[in-house]
Amino acid sequence: MIFVATTDDGGEIRYVDRKRWLWIISVLTPSVPAIGALALWATGNPVWALLPVLVYYVATPLIDMVVGSDPNNPPEAVVGALSEDQYYRALLFLSVPVFWASFLVPAIVASTQPVPVWAWLLLAVGAGASSGTGLTVAHELGHKPNRLDQWGAKIMCALSGYAHFCLEHNRGHHVQVATPEDRASGRLGESLYAFAAREIPSVVAEGWALERKRLEKKGLPFWHWRNDLLQGYAIALAVAALLVAFLGWIVLPFIAISHAVAWFHLSMANYVEHYGLKRDRKPNGRYGPCEPRHSWNTNHIVSNLMLFHLQRHSDHHANPLRPYQALRNFDDLPHLPSGYPGSFVLAAIPPLWRKVMDPKVCKWARGDVDRCNVRPGLENAYALKFQNWPA
Repeated sequence: MIFVATTDDGGEIRYVDRKRWLWIISVLTPSVPAIGALALWATGNPVWALLPVLVYYVATPLIDMVVGSDPNNPPEAVVGALSEDQYYRALLFLSVPVFWASFLVPAIVASTQPVPVWAWLLLAVGAGASSGTGLTVAHELGHKPNRLDQWGAKIMCALSGYAHFCLEHNRGHHVQVATPEDRASGRLGESLYAFAAREIPSVVAEGWALERKRLEKKGLPFWHWRNDLLQGYAIALAVAALLVAFLGWIVLPFIAISHAVAWFHLSMANYVEHYGLKRDRKPNGRYGPCEPRHSWNTNHIVSNLMLFHLQRHSDHHANPLRPYQALRNFDDLPHLPSGYPGSFVLAAIPPLWRKVMDPKVCKWARGDVDRCNVRPGLENAYALKFQNWPA
């Protein structure tokens, strides 16, 4: 499809979205855990439980490495027309049942088939990885103000029992991003596991606090049917109750593990997206506005097509209401060494992550550790390291 716009000087810009039909990949790839579980059920071979891990964390980083980056970048003039095309919004809603299937089908197979413990765990991990990725759709819909998109986001958050996500993300993370005060920004020298242990409980508490304030402004008590968090948790509990009713109590450990994996999966994304980056403080003590350089970007085409452009994160934070198909990449942004799947694998090995990323943070900060979001207590150690690294 060709998008046409008129420039300020009366000229015409014509833009072809060459990825238009490729965006269906974002709808199809969440089906991998369901496909693996169905194949296990049909063949009795537990090796199929490995499929999500192999596809998401082995094959995708390798394909990203081979295929490379995305040359498709919409000019600013056509962003409006591109944003109004409802095809892209429809894809988000089409992905919702696919994500739910990749939670429900593995849950059924794991609870009804005689599979070894290791395969049972892999089914739960695969379902959790898909559910955590489903928060990408919740993230996209949750930034939109209309009720249908908001309910779509709520249903996707309920998939992993993470009802507080949109509230904390929009009113907490986007306000405080790339500052020491932000719970969802990784700090220089902080491991993924230390970050997750700090972030997960704190964003839950922040989400509850923000919803309490919102309801108080409306003159409503926290325990009210209009509480967005309680609505989301109610959906998750209703699904869990139905699964227990049909499959028995044996399904509860599966639900708990897959939800925990989903929560950790989101923490991995938050960790790599802003690791070590910090906005400058003004003389009045306030932080400057969030700019594209305050997010790690990655322009690998395949993983971006799997994640509705979440990896063009720099433009998203600078323009939160801009839909995924209109997000742009710029060469002067801080870039991750791989797409999110490859970066997650890297982050899971803290010494390797620091070896690759800490020099990148040093270069971004031009050798000035004070410009970085550093884990408390490591400021002097990094000041010494920065002296030996090229800025």
